Amino acid sequence: MTVRRLPALRGTAGWAVPAVLALLLTGCGIRATEVPTDFGPAPSRVRCSLSEPDAAQRSAPGVPVRVFLLCGSSLVAVDRTVRVPEAAADSGRRVLVAQGLLDELTEQPSAAEKQAGYTTDVRDGITVSGPRPGDPEDTLRLGTAPDDLTSYALAQVVCTFSDSAAAEGDGSVVLAGPSDGPARRYSCTDEVRARPGSNEPPSTEVADG
Repeated sequence: MTVRRLPALRGTAGWAVPAVLALLLTGCGIRATEVPTDFGPAPSRVRCSLSEPDAAQRSAPGVPVRVFLLCGSSLVAVDRTVRVPEAAADSGRRVLVAQGLLDELTEQPSAAEKQAGYTTDVRDGITVSGPRPGDPEDTLRLGTAPDDLTSYALAQVVCTFSDSAAAEGDGSVVLAGPSDGPARRYSCTDEVRARPGSNEPPSTEVADG
């Protein structure tokens, strides 16, 4: 019997290796594909998660505090510092801390925080003062009425204040506006932190002191 020789195939080296790999993958139960896949580089930062505190914040002098920024649809606490004179009396100290926290809330997030998805809805120019005659002694009066803030901004302010030396440490804060309206006690709840756009901080009117 005469054995016919198959014609030599050009470019054998160009397809022999992929063909062998395809056979091996098929044998292992993995479907081979002829379409190149490219999923791109891995994400450099997980959304709403900072790999480490901002260097500028770590080195800034002052009292360590936390402020609540927006990320996605939730509130997330980030570290800040607030300068407070050591000689400030308790009532004055509370107001100074509150104003420092407001200033931090109005600052635009750092580059690292922006990359992680952080934003703020608190607008610049909001001031805070202490109680007026007849107010409960722990009242903080905002230069902008709480009802005039967006639900996001109000949630940021309430949760930031209630988690600081500006409040009594019970998860609530007593706020009022610039008018003579009564003060109200606002609470920062799990629902508010999870969905500040849908859940405004619950509040109750506070009797005069």
